Amino acid sequence: MIRKTRRAEESAEFEAFAYSRGHQLFRTALLLCGDWHLAEDLTQTTLAKLYSSWSRVRKAEHPDAYARSALVRSYLSHRRLRRSAEQPAFGELPDGVAPEGDPDLRVTLLTALGALSPRDRAVLVLRYWEDRSVDETAAELGVSAGAVRSQSLRALERLRTVLGPQDASRLAA
Repeated sequence: MIRKTRRAEESAEFEAFAYSRGHQLFRTALLLCGDWHLAEDLTQTTLAKLYSSWSRVRKAEHPDAYARSALVRSYLSHRRLRRSAEQPAFGELPDGVAPEGDPDLRVTLLTALGALSPRDRAVLVLRYWEDRSVDETAAELGVSAGAVRSQSLRALERLRTVLGPQDASRLAA
């Protein structure tokens, strides 16, 4: 009886976590892959992985970081699969547009992110969109802090090259 109660409590705790963090995980997945449907699949896969190991995840110091790390690793693993050779169409936009900012610049930035390698995109999304520190990004990607620094510098340079001088200056403003 106690075991059933504990399982019910853990399930309820996981449901609350998934409900409160699911949207943020989906947003990160969408930025990583650029495909609405693939982002949904990655989010669902990540939540399934978290559920299967929830007793360990709930004891983690930062369950959010654990979830993001699982999401990024699921994304990178998906990109390594043979069937992932298809490139996502960044022309599809989410149902809503952010109220502030330049929508054209946002579309241009998403398109430019799509031109980067999956690892470069993961570094930029975690570092600058998710506002993670170098150490947090390194931990989530399983690389050294120096690798994150050098990769983010190279990825930003590639992003500037893809954007071109006019869009890069609009982005900095």
